[in-house]
Amino acid sequence: MNSIFLMFISFLCAQRLLELVIARRNEKWMISQGGYEAGARHYPFMVALHVSFFASLIAEVVLLGKSISLAWPVWLVLFLLAQLGRVWTLRSLGPFWNTKIIVLPGAKIVKKGPYRWVRHPNYIIVTMELIIIPLLFQAYYTALIFTFLNALMLAVRIGAEEQALIEATDFKKG
Repeated sequence: MNSIFLMFISFLCAQRLLELVIARRNEKWMISQGGYEAGARHYPFMVALHVSFFASLIAEVVLLGKSISLAWPVWLVLFLLAQLGRVWTLRSLGPFWNTKIIVLPGAKIVKKGPYRWVRHPNYIIVTMELIIIPLLFQAYYTALIFTFLNALMLAVRIGAEEQALIEATDFKKG
């Protein structure tokens, strides 16, 4: 396995593990404030999708002998911009950010940061990553398959999230 790919995957895994720690802390806080989980039925499928993405990426790069793309500077800049968006999104939501759909009844919807302009910026960023990361290493099958699977997942997830927010907060659809 090439060292650039190994370092990159290690960074992504460490980042995702840190995010899970933050999500768990935020979940505990929201539950202690009267929050509850919505859309729990699809969550295991979402976790499986993201774990499978990493397995597919590693398998495609290693087994098919893929290497970094000749267009890597473009993909790297796009990846770094997505990372800035990821941090901005997480910081904007603060303790309301989570990997699960945790709703705090009566809470005001966050309308700062990227949420001033876009309803679900984190999902846009994740979608970008599922395309950019594989293309950085010429893993075209992974990019294609997981872009499609993510679109299916988001069709379920966004509906579940918006319904929960409509029922419990000042969220207005439309």
